[in-house]
Amino acid sequence: MNVINRPAFKIIIGIAIVALALISAGAITTEHTAFEEKAFIAGEEGLVTLYQPDEQWEFHEAKAVPRGTAVILRDKEPEVIDGTEYSRVFLSDDKTREPFYIEASSLTDDRAKVVREKELYVRTPVTIYKKADGPEIAGFAPKGTMLQVTGYRELDDKGEVDKYRVRGDAVEGFVYSKYLVRTPEEADANYNENGEYDKAKKAKYGINLHGGKATELDYYPYERTAIEGKEFCREARGMYLNWYAAVNNNAYIKLIRKTNCNAVVIDIKDGALSYKSPAAKELSPTAYKKAHVSVEEFRTAVKEFKDEGVYTIGRITCFNDKYYAKDHPKDCIKTDVSGSSWPSAFDRDVWYYNVAIAAEAVKLMDFDEIQLDYVRFPEQSYEMSKDKHTKFRNKYGESKAQAVQNFCFYAADSIHEAGAYLSVDVFGECSGGYVTACGQYWPAISNIVDAISSMPYTDHFGNTDTWSHPKTVMTAWAKKAAKEQKKIPTPAVARTWITGYNTPFWAPSVTYDEKKLRQQVNALYKAGLDGGFIPWNSASPIETYKMYKGIWNYERK
Repeated sequence: MNVINRPAFKIIIGIAIVALALISAGAITTEHTAFEEKAFIAGEEGLVTLYQPDEQWEFHEAKAVPRGTAVILRDKEPEVIDGTEYSRVFLSDDKTREPFYIEASSLTDDRAKVVREKELYVRTPVTIYKKADGPEIAGFAPKGTMLQVTGYRELDDKGEVDKYRVRGDAVEGFVYSKYLVRTPEEADANYNENGEYDKAKKAKYGINLHGGKATELDYYPYERTAIEGKEFCREARGMYLNWYAAVNNNAYIKLIRKTNCNAVVIDIKDGALSYKSPAAKELSPTAYKKAHVSVEEFRTAVKEFKDEGVYTIGRITCFNDKYYAKDHPKDCIKTDVSGSSWPSAFDRDVWYYNVAIAAEAVKLMDFDEIQLDYVRFPEQSYEMSKDKHTKFRNKYGESKAQAVQNFCFYAADSIHEAGAYLSVDVFGECSGGYVTACGQYWPAISNIVDAISSMPYTDHFGNTDTWSHPKTVMTAWAKKAAKEQKKIPTPAVARTWITGYNTPFWAPSVTYDEKKLRQQVNALYKAGLDGGFIPWNSASPIETYKMYKGIWNYERK
């Protein structure tokens, strides 16, 4: 190792510059004379500085390159310049072989070791994945947890890590880097820009609904993912199709051609599976056995809509699944309140099952978007919570709202990585500005997903005759929902389910025609909820759709 003071270093640089000039003129050849060895740039940050001397022989920053970049060492031993070891290198893909200096400590001969972070802290509660790819879950780390870094998956063009390999308490796996920070102080801090947490403090109901506290949830701005080759449908004028309608689709496609309907919501799982999902064959044999059609038949049906240029949304009911419950009773809520079996939204195996089906559907059917419904606890959650005998399977000590939001983080990341956008359905009650008993809180969900699809059906607002007045009911609801959207800086698109069936559902007496649907849509857009709409009618009746077909040609007033 050579130790060089500043004057001596200036002389060396001068000699090097003269030599480079002679090389350029062809007077000297470097072939077989220079030491060359491959190395990689390493560091604790994405970009690492390279240095060069200026005309006054002073060292200065020449450029920043991403860690992981391959370089060629020009000297066997580093040189000590003003107390710091430097190595002379050129970038391996640079044909001009322009020389640079880099701190010797920022080099390694192993690309797997270019990431130098030793420990990171959880800012936003994270799912720990078993593998670098795929939605399999190894564990969970709450806010403030310290994780040891043991590796990484990939680096982007700025040297930033997409997923770290980490080790925590009795768990090891991969974590998305966007949820991690460098210090415990950063991890423990609450995001409070524009008063989001102050607003969350007001999110209370008159009694304790046992859904959780809004102040315990995460409101950091969430950057949406752009899926390569797929454009998100910012304003969807959707048509809902159950599995039978989707497979027997000729009449629906003809109707779509006559309207401005630009999206279809097709059931993947609504109780029963629409097709024999390979993932379900392994994870829920009963669901696989009860599936309606083959993969090939369902794929053909979806493709026929895609060939029409229609944006395809695959719908999955998550935490209300009697077939999964039959196969996995230990994953279900155990209670005396309700006789039905309900897979727990706390349970990570239930998370994995639904997201595995979703990711598989994107790959098999090329859906543009996945829509998750029943992302919540049961309607009887309040009574269940008051019953001391209820067992929710709450392994990680989360509130219901935390479990719902954490599932949304997990689902969004996994489905985006599979190649589709994500929307989540919520109760119309979510516009009330409080955490519901079933764990849904509008801002906490809207902050994560690409589209939030509420269900303010006009006959769901009590037993009074609300269903005869869709304009009044929807106007009042939409104003409240718009306020929830404004509580966070990065809300999702608000794409709303509207009442598309005769009401009330338990004793239909009011026909919902095009006029009543148009009144609902007018109210949405007037309030600023302009992400589109989907009329809900579980039967997907073609004749009813024809009756109010003009709704898809809606023009804003």
